[in-house]
Amino acid sequence: MIDDTLTASPPPRVPKPSWLKVKLPTGENYQRVRKLVDAHKLHTICESGNCPNMGECWGAGTATFMILGNVCTRSCSFCAVATGRPTEYDMDEPRRVADAIRLMQVKHAVITSVNRDELKDKGATVWADTIRLVKQESPGTTMETLIPDFMSKWDLLYQVIDERPEVVSHNMETVKRLYRKVRPQAKYERSLEQIKLTKQRGLRTKSGMMLGVGETKEEVFEAMDDLAAHGCDVLTLGQYLQPTRMHLAVEEFIHPEIFDMYKEEGLSRGISYVESGALVRSSYHSERHL
Repeated sequence: MIDDTLTASPPPRVPKPSWLKVKLPTGENYQRVRKLVDAHKLHTICESGNCPNMGECWGAGTATFMILGNVCTRSCSFCAVATGRPTEYDMDEPRRVADAIRLMQVKHAVITSVNRDELKDKGATVWADTIRLVKQESPGTTMETLIPDFMSKWDLLYQVIDERPEVVSHNMETVKRLYRKVRPQAKYERSLEQIKLTKQRGLRTKSGMMLGVGETKEEVFEAMDDLAAHGCDVLTLGQYLQPTRMHLAVEEFIHPEIFDMYKEEGLSRGISYVESGALVRSSYHSERHL
Protein backbone atom coordinates (compact mmCIF):
# COMPACT_ATOMS: atom_id res chain seq x y z
CA MET A 1 0.00 0.00 0.00
CA ILE A 2 1.28 3.47 -0.92
CA ASP A 3 1.53 5.93 1.96
CA ASP A 4 -0.60 8.90 0.88
CA THR A 5 1.36 11.21 3.19
CA LEU A 6 4.45 10.70 1.03
CA THR A 7 2.72 11.48 -2.28
CA ALA A 8 0.27 14.17 -1.26
CA SER A 9 0.88 17.69 -2.54
CA PRO A 10 1.64 20.41 0.01
CA PRO A 11 -1.39 22.47 1.04
CA PRO A 12 -1.98 25.55 -1.11
CA ARG A 13 -0.87 28.91 0.22
CA VAL A 14 -3.45 31.29 1.58
CA PRO A 15 -4.25 33.79 -1.22
CA LYS A 16 -2.81 37.24 -0.69
CA PRO A 17 -5.36 39.97 -0.03
CA SER A 18 -5.81 42.85 -2.47
CA TRP A 19 -3.75 45.31 -0.42
CA LEU A 20 -0.60 43.21 -1.01
CA LYS A 21 -0.53 43.62 -4.78
CA VAL A 22 2.65 45.21 -6.17
CA LYS A 23 3.72 46.36 -9.63
CA LEU A 24 6.39 44.56 -11.62
CA PRO A 25 9.71 46.45 -11.86
CA THR A 26 9.99 48.50 -15.05
CA GLY A 27 11.34 51.82 -16.34
CA GLU A 28 14.63 53.54 -17.15
CA ASN A 29 15.66 54.14 -13.54
CA TYR A 30 15.10 50.50 -12.68
CA GLN A 31 17.29 49.42 -15.59
CA ARG A 32 20.00 51.95 -14.61
CA VAL A 33 20.17 50.63 -11.04
CA ARG A 34 20.14 47.06 -12.36
CA LYS A 35 23.17 47.79 -14.57
CA LEU A 36 25.09 49.51 -11.75
CA VAL A 37 24.49 46.63 -9.34
CA ASP A 38 25.62 44.10 -11.94
CA ALA A 39 28.63 46.13 -13.12
CA HIS A 40 30.02 46.54 -9.60
CA LYS A 41 29.25 42.93 -8.62
CA LEU A 42 27.17 44.07 -5.67
CA HIS A 43 24.61 42.27 -3.55
CA THR A 44 21.33 43.89 -2.57
CA ILE A 45 18.85 42.83 0.09
CA CYS A 46 16.21 43.91 -2.43
CA GLU A 47 17.00 40.79 -4.49
CA SER A 48 18.28 38.41 -1.81
CA GLY A 49 15.33 39.16 0.46
CA ASN A 50 12.67 39.06 -2.28
CA CYS A 51 11.51 42.54 -1.29
CA PRO A 52 8.07 43.44 -2.69
CA ASN A 53 9.10 47.09 -3.06
CA MET A 54 12.08 46.52 -5.34
CA GLY A 55 10.29 47.88 -8.40
CA GLU A 56 9.25 51.08 -6.61
CA CYS A 57 12.62 51.72 -4.95
CA TRP A 58 14.82 50.85 -7.92
CA GLY A 59 12.46 52.83 -10.12
CA ALA A 60 13.18 55.80 -7.86
CA GLY A 61 16.93 55.22 -8.27
CA THR A 62 17.64 53.73 -4.82
CA ALA A 63 18.70 50.31 -3.58
CA THR A 64 19.70 48.74 -0.26
CA PHE A 65 23.20 47.34 -0.58
CA MET A 66 24.13 44.15 1.27
CA ILE A 67 27.78 43.78 2.20
CA LEU A 68 29.90 40.85 3.43
CA GLY A 69 28.60 38.53 0.72
CA ASN A 70 25.20 36.96 0.20
CA VAL A 71 25.45 33.87 2.43
CA CYS A 72 24.44 34.22 6.07
CA THR A 73 25.72 32.13 8.98
CA ARG A 74 22.30 32.19 10.67
CA SER A 75 19.18 30.24 9.76
CA CYS A 76 16.26 32.52 10.57
CA SER A 77 13.04 30.79 9.55
CA PHE A 78 11.60 33.83 7.75
CA CYS A 79 14.55 35.00 5.68
CA ALA A 80 15.11 34.38 1.97
CA VAL A 81 18.87 35.04 2.15
CA ALA A 82 20.94 31.87 1.63
CA THR A 83 22.22 30.16 4.79
CA GLY A 84 25.55 28.37 5.09
CA ARG A 85 29.26 28.89 5.67
CA PRO A 86 30.32 31.90 3.58
CA THR A 87 33.46 31.73 1.47
CA GLU A 88 33.48 35.38 0.40
CA TYR A 89 35.38 38.02 2.37
CA ASP A 90 36.12 40.82 -0.05
CA MET A 91 38.11 43.72 1.39
CA ASP A 92 37.56 45.62 -1.87
CA GLU A 93 33.79 45.55 -1.37
CA PRO A 94 33.68 48.88 0.55
CA ARG A 95 35.22 50.68 -2.41
CA ARG A 96 32.80 49.16 -4.90
CA VAL A 97 29.80 50.08 -2.74
CA ALA A 98 31.10 53.65 -2.32
CA ASP A 99 31.68 53.95 -6.06
CA ALA A 100 28.16 52.73 -6.85
CA ILE A 101 26.54 55.14 -4.39
CA ARG A 102 28.53 58.01 -5.90
CA LEU A 103 27.54 57.05 -9.46
CA MET A 104 23.88 56.69 -8.46
CA GLN A 105 24.06 60.17 -6.88
CA VAL A 106 21.71 59.09 -4.12
CA LYS A 107 20.90 61.55 -1.37
CA HIS A 108 20.29 58.84 1.22
CA ALA A 109 22.00 55.44 1.12
CA VAL A 110 20.96 52.27 2.97
CA ILE A 111 23.45 49.48 3.68
CA THR A 112 22.87 46.17 5.42
CA SER A 113 24.75 42.87 5.71
CA VAL A 114 24.47 39.19 6.35
CA ASN A 115 25.63 37.82 9.72
CA ARG A 116 29.25 36.67 9.68
CA ASP A 117 29.46 34.89 13.03
CA GLU A 118 32.38 32.76 11.85
CA LEU A 119 34.71 35.77 11.55
CA LYS A 120 36.74 37.00 14.51
CA ASP A 121 35.59 40.57 13.89
CA LYS A 122 32.06 39.49 12.76
CA GLY A 123 32.56 41.70 9.69
CA ALA A 124 33.05 44.95 11.65
CA THR A 125 36.16 45.95 9.67
CA VAL A 126 34.38 45.81 6.32
CA TRP A 127 31.41 47.62 7.87
CA ALA A 128 33.56 50.47 9.21
CA ASP A 129 35.53 50.78 5.97
CA THR A 130 32.31 50.92 3.92
CA ILE A 131 30.81 53.74 5.99
CA ARG A 132 34.08 55.68 5.91
CA LEU A 133 34.52 55.36 2.13
CA VAL A 134 30.89 56.28 1.37
CA LYS A 135 31.36 59.47 3.42
CA GLN A 136 34.59 60.23 1.58
CA GLU A 137 33.16 59.58 -1.89
CA SER A 138 29.74 61.17 -1.28
CA PRO A 139 30.04 63.71 1.54
CA GLY A 140 26.55 65.05 0.85
CA THR A 141 24.90 61.64 1.15
CA THR A 142 23.23 60.62 4.40
CA MET A 143 23.36 56.99 5.42
CA GLU A 144 21.38 54.32 7.24
CA THR A 145 23.18 51.17 8.35
CA LEU A 146 21.16 48.06 9.21
CA ILE A 147 23.67 46.09 11.26
CA PRO A 148 23.84 42.64 12.91
CA ASP A 149 24.22 42.09 16.67
CA PHE A 150 27.95 41.15 16.58
CA MET A 151 27.13 38.44 19.16
CA SER A 152 27.29 40.95 22.03
CA LYS A 153 30.90 41.89 21.27
CA TRP A 154 30.21 45.54 21.87
CA ASP A 155 33.73 46.72 21.00
CA LEU A 156 32.92 45.61 17.43
CA LEU A 157 29.61 47.49 17.56
CA TYR A 158 31.46 50.66 18.57
CA GLN A 159 34.02 50.14 15.80
CA VAL A 160 31.15 50.40 13.32
CA ILE A 161 28.86 53.04 14.80
CA ASP A 162 31.71 55.37 15.75
CA GLU A 163 31.97 56.06 12.02
CA ARG A 164 28.75 58.00 12.72
CA PRO A 165 26.16 57.00 10.11
CA GLU A 166 23.06 59.17 10.41
CA VAL A 167 20.77 56.25 11.32
CA VAL A 168 21.75 52.94 12.93
CA SER A 169 19.14 50.22 12.52
CA HIS A 170 18.94 46.79 14.12
CA ASN A 171 15.79 44.77 13.61
CA MET A 172 13.97 42.95 16.40
CA GLU A 173 11.96 41.14 13.68
CA THR A 174 9.38 39.61 16.04
CA VAL A 175 8.01 39.51 19.58
CA LYS A 176 9.86 37.93 22.52
CA ARG A 177 7.86 34.68 22.69
CA LEU A 178 8.57 33.80 19.04
CA TYR A 179 12.33 34.37 19.03
CA ARG A 180 13.31 30.71 19.30
CA LYS A 181 10.98 29.88 16.40
CA VAL A 182 11.77 32.86 14.18
CA ARG A 183 15.35 33.82 15.11
CA PRO A 184 16.91 30.74 16.75
CA GLN A 185 20.46 32.17 16.89
CA ALA A 186 19.44 35.62 18.11
CA LYS A 187 18.39 36.88 21.53
CA TYR A 188 15.61 39.35 22.25
CA GLU A 189 17.45 40.98 25.16
CA ARG A 190 20.70 41.19 23.19
CA SER A 191 19.04 43.12 20.38
CA LEU A 192 17.45 45.53 22.87
CA GLU A 193 20.82 46.05 24.56
CA GLN A 194 22.41 46.88 21.21
CA ILE A 195 19.79 49.54 20.54
CA LYS A 196 20.33 51.03 23.99
CA LEU A 197 24.12 51.18 23.59
CA THR A 198 23.76 52.77 20.16
CA LYS A 199 21.43 55.43 21.56
CA GLN A 200 23.87 56.11 24.39
CA ARG A 201 26.49 56.82 21.72
CA GLY A 202 24.28 59.70 20.54
CA LEU A 203 23.01 58.14 17.31
CA ARG A 204 19.53 57.92 15.83
CA THR A 205 18.25 54.40 16.40
CA LYS A 206 15.81 52.32 14.40
CA SER A 207 14.30 48.84 14.46
CA GLY A 208 11.80 46.80 12.47
CA MET A 209 9.31 44.02 13.04
CA MET A 210 7.30 41.78 10.72
CA LEU A 211 3.77 40.82 11.64
CA GLY A 212 1.57 37.85 10.80
CA VAL A 213 3.76 35.08 12.25
CA GLY A 214 1.53 34.29 15.23
CA GLU A 215 2.08 37.26 17.53
CA THR A 216 -0.74 38.81 19.56
CA LYS A 217 -1.54 42.51 19.77
CA GLU A 218 -0.49 42.51 23.43
CA GLU A 219 2.91 41.05 22.49
CA VAL A 220 3.41 43.75 19.85
CA PHE A 221 2.57 46.40 22.44
CA GLU A 222 5.08 44.83 24.86
CA ALA A 223 7.79 44.94 22.19
CA MET A 224 6.98 48.60 21.49
CA ASP A 225 7.32 49.39 25.20
CA ASP A 226 10.65 47.57 25.35
CA LEU A 227 11.95 49.41 22.30
CA ALA A 228 10.88 52.79 23.66
CA ALA A 229 12.51 52.02 27.01
CA HIS A 230 15.78 51.14 25.26
CA GLY A 231 15.91 54.33 23.18
CA CYS A 232 14.48 53.32 19.80
CA ASP A 233 13.65 56.43 17.73
CA VAL A 234 12.15 54.83 14.60
CA LEU A 235 10.08 51.66 14.17
CA THR A 236 8.94 49.95 10.98
CA LEU A 237 6.12 47.39 10.95
CA GLY A 238 5.27 45.29 7.90
CA GLN A 239 3.52 42.11 6.80
CA TYR A 240 5.57 38.92 6.74
CA LEU A 241 5.43 37.15 3.37
CA GLN A 242 6.60 33.54 3.06
CA PRO A 243 9.51 33.39 0.58
CA THR A 244 9.21 29.64 -0.14
CA ARG A 245 7.34 26.62 1.21
CA MET A 246 10.46 25.77 3.21
CA HIS A 247 10.13 28.97 5.25
CA LEU A 248 7.87 29.94 8.12
CA ALA A 249 4.21 29.99 7.07
CA VAL A 250 2.08 33.13 7.24
CA GLU A 251 -0.31 32.84 10.17
CA GLU A 252 -2.33 35.95 9.39
CA PHE A 253 -2.57 38.77 6.88
CA ILE A 254 -2.82 41.96 8.92
CA HIS A 255 -5.50 44.41 7.74
CA PRO A 256 -4.37 47.96 6.89
CA GLU A 257 -6.59 49.34 9.67
CA ILE A 258 -4.66 47.26 12.20
CA PHE A 259 -1.38 48.62 10.85
CA ASP A 260 -2.79 52.13 11.33
CA MET A 261 -3.69 51.26 14.92
CA TYR A 262 -0.17 49.97 15.57
CA LYS A 263 1.28 53.23 14.27
CA GLU A 264 -0.77 55.26 16.73
CA GLU A 265 0.12 52.87 19.55
CA GLY A 266 3.83 53.11 18.79
CA LEU A 267 3.76 56.89 18.78
CA SER A 268 1.77 56.99 22.02
CA ARG A 269 4.31 54.69 23.69
CA GLY A 270 7.23 57.03 23.06
CA ILE A 271 8.65 56.03 19.66
CA SER A 272 9.13 59.24 17.68
CA TYR A 273 8.51 57.87 14.16
CA VAL A 274 6.54 54.78 13.12
CA GLU A 275 6.21 53.47 9.56
CA SER A 276 3.44 50.85 9.58
CA GLY A 277 1.84 49.10 6.62
CA ALA A 278 1.54 45.79 4.82
CA LEU A 279 4.33 46.48 2.32
CA VAL A 280 6.61 48.36 4.71
CA ARG A 281 10.11 46.94 5.00
CA SER A 282 13.01 48.17 7.11
CA SER A 283 14.52 50.39 4.42
CA TYR A 284 11.22 51.47 2.84
CA HIS A 285 11.05 55.30 2.66
CA SER A 286 14.17 55.33 4.85
CA GLU A 287 15.01 58.90 3.84
CA ARG A 288 12.03 59.97 5.94
CA HIS A 289 13.50 58.38 9.05
CA LEU A 290 16.18 61.01 9.46
